[in-house]
Order: sequence, then structure tokens, then C-alpha cells
Amino acid sequence: MTPADINLLIKENKIDTNFVSDGFHTFGELYEHRITIFIALCRKMKRVAWKTKLHDDGVEWQGWFILGLFTKAGKQISYHLPISKWDLLDDIKTLERAPKWDGHTSEDVLKRLAEL
Repeated sequence: MTPADINLLIKENKIDTNFVSDGFHTFGELYEHRITIFIALCRKMKRVAWKTKLHDDGVEWQGWFILGLFTKAGKQISYHLPISKWDLLDDIKTLERAPKWDGHTSEDVLKRLAEL
């Protein structure tokens, strides 16, 4: 069975991937870790951190907000986080709208994080 086959089974059977595990952690646990680590990083770098409920074009994803940082190179690192985490970031600057997305990919984010 290939990863594509597994992904198709997950989609066809509407499996909640938050409960899928590698034998040590579920996807849900790993996402919670990523969220918590990024919140901690943004708090440490609050001078360049921001949060907003609106994308640069004014679109809002119900139940989500964007938390981001500007890196020294003027690039972005950003993630969509559940709105339930919003109040944990009272000390982070709130923007009316997100800065225009610079097109960063997951790979770009990993590189930018490593460069911090």
C-alpha cells in the first residue's frame, strides 16, 4: 500500500487524522506541540511578531487566525492557528490584515526557522 492509497482511504472514510498515530504520537498531539512551540517563539520575538484574523485580501477563515513573524531577511514565517489560541497572544501586536503573503512554502519555513 502506498502513501497515496492510505491518503485516499483516509479521505474516503472521513477519518479524523488527529487520532492517527505513528505509534508514539497522534497527528493531533504533534500539531498541538507545533502550535505551542510557535506561540512561545512569537512571545520571545514579539518585536517582529503579529497576529490577525484577516488575510491580506480581507478573507477570514472561520475558526482560525494567522500568527506570524518577520525574519531578519524581511521574509515571513506564518501559520494558521485555531481561534481558541487567540487570547494566549494578548501581548502580540494585532494587525487589521495580514501582510501580503510572500509565497513561503513549508520548506521555506523550515529554512527560515533554522536561520533565526
